[in-house]
Amino acid sequence: MRALTALRGTITVAAGAVLLLSAVAVWAHHSPSAIFDMAKRISVTGTLTKIDWINPHIVIAMEAKGDGGKIDHWTFESNPPSWYRSVGLARADFAKAMGQTVTVEGVRAKDGTFYGYMQKIKLPDGTSLELVNTVDPK
Repeated sequence: MRALTALRGTITVAAGAVLLLSAVAVWAHHSPSAIFDMAKRISVTGTLTKIDWINPHIVIAMEAKGDGGKIDHWTFESNPPSWYRSVGLARADFAKAMGQTVTVEGVRAKDGTFYGYMQKIKLPDGTSLELVNTVDPK
């Protein structure tokens, strides 16, 4: 009887863990329109400072001059690494721009922070990458 009770407890804990992990996965892969104002297009020019080439979305960081010459620290998320690989781009294509000036176009977070969803990036060598089909407008 004790073994059966212990087994039920283990199954309950395992089921709870599965539900928790499922919720985290759903939250991590959100619809862009839930966080970003799809009507608020922005263009930011600054120094590329970081690239996180991770799932579910790559993330870049950059520093740009803001009001009064103050440095604003921007973060942009984008498509997943698999999308970039499918169009022939790799982390190295972005890494060569580290510490250099880039221009990012996208949409800004609804909360007005320095956070956006990257839809286009212009690299220092003049290469412009349009990230088609990146945002579901729903």
